[in-house]
Amino acid sequence: MTLSFTAVLPIFLVFILYFLGLPIVYALFGSTFFYFLFVNEGVQPWTILQKVMNSTQSFSMLAIPFFVMSGSVMNAGGIADKMMDFCECVTGHMKGGLAQVNVLLSMLMGGCSGSANADCAMQSKMLVPEMEKRGYSKEFSAAITAASSAATPVIPPGVNLIIYSLIAQVSLGRVFAGGYVPGILMSASMMIVVSVIAHKRGYPATRDRFPELRVVLKQAAASFWGLFFPFGIILGIRFSIFTPAEGGAVAVLYCFIIGKFVYKKLSFREHLIPILKDTVSGTSSVVLIMVSASTFGYYMSYIGLPKIVAVSIMNMTSNRYVFLLLVNAVLLLMGMFLEGGAALMIATPLLLPVALSLGVDPIHFGLVCIVNIMIGGITPPFGSMMFTTCGITGCRIGDFIKEIWPFILCLLVVLLLITFVPVLITIVPDLIYGPMSSTISM
Repeated sequence: MTLSFTAVLPIFLVFILYFLGLPIVYALFGSTFFYFLFVNEGVQPWTILQKVMNSTQSFSMLAIPFFVMSGSVMNAGGIADKMMDFCECVTGHMKGGLAQVNVLLSMLMGGCSGSANADCAMQSKMLVPEMEKRGYSKEFSAAITAASSAATPVIPPGVNLIIYSLIAQVSLGRVFAGGYVPGILMSASMMIVVSVIAHKRGYPATRDRFPELRVVLKQAAASFWGLFFPFGIILGIRFSIFTPAEGGAVAVLYCFIIGKFVYKKLSFREHLIPILKDTVSGTSSVVLIMVSASTFGYYMSYIGLPKIVAVSIMNMTSNRYVFLLLVNAVLLLMGMFLEGGAALMIATPLLLPVALSLGVDPIHFGLVCIVNIMIGGITPPFGSMMFTTCGITGCRIGDFIKEIWPFILCLLVVLLLITFVPVLITIVPDLIYGPMSSTISM
């Protein structure tokens, strides 16, 4: 089966509109409506509008605003500050101590912000100026901030994990649990690169030596409520105490209580309106991308593109690892040009059926996709975290690119490792929930 040029015209139109500066949401919506209004009139416009509305009618989608809000409450309530103090305590003695803090904090912030760009923006404001004061170059500070934020959405409860779970119709608890090992490996690899660069350039430590055990334990106790947060969510979902959406509501309540009554930094009068604004802003951008990508996915299904892609790939190879290498190449390119959520929404319906037919575990496939897209987010020419960091710090894109490549290389090594050793992803979900005994239905 082949497609005519008019059938695939919306795909070209998406990229044309995006490169002309139109937000990806409007590029996806515009291309879809253009096709059904002017190219193919076999579907009534109201059917597309109905598809738009139906794509928002999912109880599980409530997890997104709740987890976005919990991250905002954590920042306002001082929980993020306590976690940064803990990171400084355990890594401050290393060469490039503040850069190591940057990486470790991003890993821990996966349980707070859940968003790479949110983490990137926060640390660009919080850590980059301090790193410059202590002798780090602006371009290195910006590069490590953007690179470390790539691990944030891989650690639960990252928003992209929730999005993939909704698209693939797999257990969110399993997807959350599958993110731990890849996220830790990404952070560890970047800390090794930071150590090498810091020794070469003489970047200083923030402490003379590793603190005494009692000091570490004291700081861990002070930061306990933030460190416990992601594990508490996983345990609650695992033991059916709450659903993922209810878990998000519990997370918001938890953060409000800790920020208000434990750390006593949260003021409803001062922080409530900014928290609500952050929540609405963060949720609307994610949900709009989900809805627009879902509508575009309807167009792709209508023209039979998923089936064509599946048949084409199966004709090329029946080896799951060759298939995953092809997926890596495609998604790295997509991640360079598209926002992470949009890339995930478009790629998953196309590629997941092929992955399942080749016997690829859906949790393994999802995490490989997410890590891919996050690496693309720091890669020129259009990586979203690259633009976020450079925009806030004032770093020139050319200088940023010179500093980011060692981190891209180390993350690619991690990507290949989790691609060819799937147990690194599936081991934690299998330990918590038991081995998956059945495939999913699309």
